[in-house]
Amino acid sequence: MKTYKNLYPKVCSLKNLHKAYKKARKGKTKKQYVKEFESNLKQNILQLKRELKTQTYKPKPLKVFVIKDPKTRVISASDFRDRVIHHALCNIIEPMFDRIFISDSYASRKNKGTHVALKRFDRFKWKVSGNGKLVKNVKDKNMVVGYVLKADIKHYFNSIDHRILMSIISRKIKDEKILWLIRKILKNHNPKISGKGMPIGNLTSQLFANIYLNQLDYFIKHRFRARFYIRYMDDFIILHNSKKVLEKWKKQINKFLESMKLELHPEKSKIFPIHKGICVVGYRVFYNYKLLKKSNIRLIHWRIKEFRRLHERGNISREKIFESMQSWFAYAKYGNTYSLIKRIKRFLIGI
Repeated sequence: MKTYKNLYPKVCSLKNLHKAYKKARKGKTKKQYVKEFESNLKQNILQLKRELKTQTYKPKPLKVFVIKDPKTRVISASDFRDRVIHHALCNIIEPMFDRIFISDSYASRKNKGTHVALKRFDRFKWKVSGNGKLVKNVKDKNMVVGYVLKADIKHYFNSIDHRILMSIISRKIKDEKILWLIRKILKNHNPKISGKGMPIGNLTSQLFANIYLNQLDYFIKHRFRARFYIRYMDDFIILHNSKKVLEKWKKQINKFLESMKLELHPEKSKIFPIHKGICVVGYRVFYNYKLLKKSNIRLIHWRIKEFRRLHERGNISREKIFESMQSWFAYAKYGNTYSLIKRIKRFLIGI
């Protein structure tokens, strides 16, 4: 494995810090905390450089809040200056780790994401079923061959062990100052158990989470030689034409995860026949079509009601509502949702 030294000066450079600031402000230029940082931009960047260079940098306490999307999640938001540091670190170390990630890891990576993962699943389900061959000697003549192990890691972000994570990172990065900065970021969190967990919301948390589970990716790909494997952060899918094989693999995966101080979620880690439909990155995917998850449909209906309420009070225009809905329309169009989208647009026009 290729290792890297003398990376810290690159993280501390003014060029990298300015690039990190631009990334951190993207989509947030109207936020007050961004305007305050920009009001004295040069001095703030220089101050971050000094703190990093002298290793006196101390992250500010996280701001914690709860969101529902539709699951209830506790999000921890870093101060803007700390987000600049996170981007500065990731600018330098992320490309080094991304090179060793498997192709079928899709979360928080450039040119990946939910829709690429969805297309990959479509391709895999065709391959594992022999391009749609039928099961013989069964009552349902249209039942398609193939099974899916759909798995979820229980309380993943809260369970990541800092010692194990640092051990994995230090195999590749031999710069002690980089390791010091990573420890600083990891410790700026108040977990239930000391030395465990990362805040959902930090850019660095997404990268470290992928680094941690890259070990699982290698285990599954090398130990089982699994051809049809997809991971999206702490959710993963394995397709195979034998249910018994997947049951055997599931037990071995759980045992491997125990060595990583993790475990499969007992209720969310199950084996399903392909023909019954599988939940994949927000869609219910059947053999010849895909729908949005019912929870996602409920959520968008709730948001539309909120938009209507705000519009009636004069707090939001119809144009602004359509602008806010564009990202959802772009997401929903990947399913068989023509009628649903048409119905929602008609309703919005009538608001």
